[in-house]
Amino acid sequence: MIENSSDEANKGEEIKQNMIEPKKIKKEAYYNYFIGFLSAILVMITFNNINKIIISYDADEVQSGKVQNKLNLIDKYLKEYYVDNVNNEKVEEGIYKGMLYGVGDPYTSYFTKNEIDKFTEQMSGQYAGIGVVVETDPETRLLTITTVFEGAPGAKAGLLIGDKIIKVNEEDITLMPVESVIQRIKGKAGTKLMLSVLRETESLDIELVRKLVEIPTVKYRVLKDNMGYIQIVSFDQITISQFDEALKSLKEKNIKSLIIDVRNNPGGALETVISIADTILPKGLIMYTEEKSGQGRTYESDERSLNMPLAVLVNENSASASEVLAGAIKAHKVGILVGTKTFGKGVVQKIFPLSDGSALKITISKYFTPDKVCIQGIGIEPNYTVELPKEIKNKISLTDKEDVQLQKAIELLKTK
Repeated sequence: MIENSSDEANKGEEIKQNMIEPKKIKKEAYYNYFIGFLSAILVMITFNNINKIIISYDADEVQSGKVQNKLNLIDKYLKEYYVDNVNNEKVEEGIYKGMLYGVGDPYTSYFTKNEIDKFTEQMSGQYAGIGVVVETDPETRLLTITTVFEGAPGAKAGLLIGDKIIKVNEEDITLMPVESVIQRIKGKAGTKLMLSVLRETESLDIELVRKLVEIPTVKYRVLKDNMGYIQIVSFDQITISQFDEALKSLKEKNIKSLIIDVRNNPGGALETVISIADTILPKGLIMYTEEKSGQGRTYESDERSLNMPLAVLVNENSASASEVLAGAIKAHKVGILVGTKTFGKGVVQKIFPLSDGSALKITISKYFTPDKVCIQGIGIEPNYTVELPKEIKNKISLTDKEDVQLQKAIELLKTK
């Protein structure tokens, strides 16, 4: 502004001089205009470069301001034009959820206070619900049933492994984080629930009644030829004691070999699977993690070990903690994997509580098996690939004769 005022004053002075000495002043005027023009160009270039530096230096602040301005504009349109009342609390919650959804990681999400309470309850191993385990399908990103507990409401209502949940009580849940859907499925014992599921190309509405479910995370029995069998449904807080009890009971019955079944096990608590792996493996590395900073943590087992022939049953729904266990057993060559390639979840999440009682679940690291492989998006190949026949693949339970993967494991262990 000051420079512009100075230019106007110079022009006025030049006009006066032109009126006195036309030829001389005209020549000087052209010279002054030329110098002024060059000066203006230099000033523009200088300011342009300064702006680039400022924008680069304050990029985060500029972006933050841009986002806030857009939110304010959206809020204005909603207030002026939305036909019904706006629930500001829900809008705010949606902003937080949308921000983490935008990361593009199905395992990174925002929890309301109610949702984090429900999530904590789930990890404890007891809840009122329908008795199913779910996992996000990485291709369709739809919530898919991977386990149906026998005798639970889900099994009684006819839910099957592979069913994809698309609505809960007529509310579309296809874009919701897993934990938000689980919170809607759970509720008070005795209350009704309507699920809409996709079963291949068919859409079904299934009515259920919630009941108190204690997750049987470990099942065990003795097979023929003094062979023990332990199924781990999920790695919850109560799973450690249940696994220890199962293994102790089987050893008291003088088993000579063991089959551990983690098929359709979506994972769970890292501390739980580390404890179980420590019981099975000899002294050495179980797994290690790498964070964004390049740092990480190493998990190792002590001298105690199972020290008997071992087979682990896996399939495409064996994920996360299940893969930690299977990967470590395979890498240490203390057991064989039988079944199909695992899910491929090689990342670790951490809960970050917020001051208002809500929380964030953020993927903080990748984990690596003892042979330095990160199985994220890849999975673990079994030592022996065995597919279940298509007609029985989604059955809730199989007889030992139908279960060709189990039969293959038994056959292999007999030669050990």
